Amino acid sequence: MSITSANRIELLQIAESVAREKLIEPELVIEAMEESLAKAARSRYGADFEIRAHIHRKTGALTMTRIRTVVEEVEDHFTQLTLEEGKDIQPDAEIGTEIIDQLPPLDLGRIAAQSAKQVILQKIREAERDQQFEEFKDRVGTIINGSVRRVEYGNVIVDVGRGEAILRRDQLINREMFRPGDRIRAIIKDVRQENRGHQVVLSRTANEFLVELYKMEVPEIYDGVIEIKAVARDPGSRAKIGVISNDNSIDPVGACVGMRGSRVQAVVGELQGEKIDIIPWSEDTATFLVNALQPAEVTKVVLDEETGRITVVVPDEQLSLAIGRRGQNVRLASQLTSLDVEIMTDSEESEIRQKELAERSEFFIKALDVDEMVAHLLVAEGFTSLEEVAYVPLEEIADINGFDEDVAKELQTRATESLNTRNEAALARSNELGVKEDLHAFDGLSPVMVQKLAEDGILSLDEFAKCADWELAGGYTTIDGKRVKDDGLLEEFDVGLPEAQELIMRARLQLGIITEADLANEEDDETLETAQGSEDV
Repeated sequence: MSITSANRIELLQIAESVAREKLIEPELVIEAMEESLAKAARSRYGADFEIRAHIHRKTGALTMTRIRTVVEEVEDHFTQLTLEEGKDIQPDAEIGTEIIDQLPPLDLGRIAAQSAKQVILQKIREAERDQQFEEFKDRVGTIINGSVRRVEYGNVIVDVGRGEAILRRDQLINREMFRPGDRIRAIIKDVRQENRGHQVVLSRTANEFLVELYKMEVPEIYDGVIEIKAVARDPGSRAKIGVISNDNSIDPVGACVGMRGSRVQAVVGELQGEKIDIIPWSEDTATFLVNALQPAEVTKVVLDEETGRITVVVPDEQLSLAIGRRGQNVRLASQLTSLDVEIMTDSEESEIRQKELAERSEFFIKALDVDEMVAHLLVAEGFTSLEEVAYVPLEEIADINGFDEDVAKELQTRATESLNTRNEAALARSNELGVKEDLHAFDGLSPVMVQKLAEDGILSLDEFAKCADWELAGGYTTIDGKRVKDDGLLEEFDVGLPEAQELIMRARLQLGIITEADLANEEDDETLETAQGSEDV
């Protein structure tokens, strides 16, 4: 193929035509042609030469040039020349001057022409991918309509206008089947820059897809009058959304359901029949959870804020309804509230209460040498430890039905004596185990606590200061998707995470591991994180 024989204007026409077809700039196509022609010329004259091609943007005239640079010491004879050689060609040449030699018209062989074509196609594909990335990078989180181009190993390749997007098999709703030509709607989950080009990733299982569908169907959500505060989905089966209205005159649940269920049915139809429970959102966690467990009735809610665990008590006949098929109802409610939810029946909760009552009563019977009735009365009034009996104001015990001041004094005396006996035994045992005096003297640890620490190998204040708060207060570890309880060394003494953190920090401060300034900075950081978290919410 001879460049000189080609219609020069035709080059520009080809560039314009390809640019329109691929929806890219004509300049990018011309630059691709120039690079391809330069590559073809190097294959003819030598790959080591620096050859450039230039197509005139108005006339289409092609100019081929060889570039050499003037240097002090030549390392590459193909692209460099000495100052003396440069001055022979260009008298005013200096170090760094580029010497440009015009090359004669070039006839390309079949292989060189094919190579040039490949370069042009590759450049056009790169330009298309760049264009696609620029178009979609700011559209993450929005819904897009497209048509199925093909299906590869369960992944759906979608034509989105300027290129393709991929809807992976795990982002499809269960039992969904698509064929080439089918119309499809999905949310743009991610736009990535990868080695093989930019990739638009779609999803139909993401929570955001459900939210965006509702924005399209419910004007009040689109306008911000109603907010979707939380979403939990079992794609294709069931979903729960928590909604709240910023206008007291508008019912958020009714607005999301629509007249005769028209709005919710439009969303359900797009999601292959996925049932949607619309739940009024509440700032009160317990109230929100009760709503989230609908249609099951809830008798009682017990929230443990430290561990993020919540126990829900339901009537015996409501247990299967609260749990749902294969645990779906309670699982979605847990995801919606971000809490670890445990379901318990009335009879199970009553059994646990009776067991705790019996254990605490037995403890007081032995520790205070009292009969069963007195022990039951103390437990019924909420007393759980000897310290509470010994140190509460006398009238709190005397006011218990059936007690008087003399009985209260006697109970406090016995509780004090029992504590002293227990502490003396604990102190003796701790000394046997080799506890250091600095741990004994540390304020906030009773002799019984020190004994418990010593039995676990913590014998000094330095070892205590190296403990983690969860080692003292306990917590939960997730193993194979299940939360497993970790018992804390001081958990039985009602030491929670805040108390454990305070004890450890004071120990470190006392030992000089940290300073008051470090402690103040840490508190400032926590305050800042809390404030930022509030802003994010």
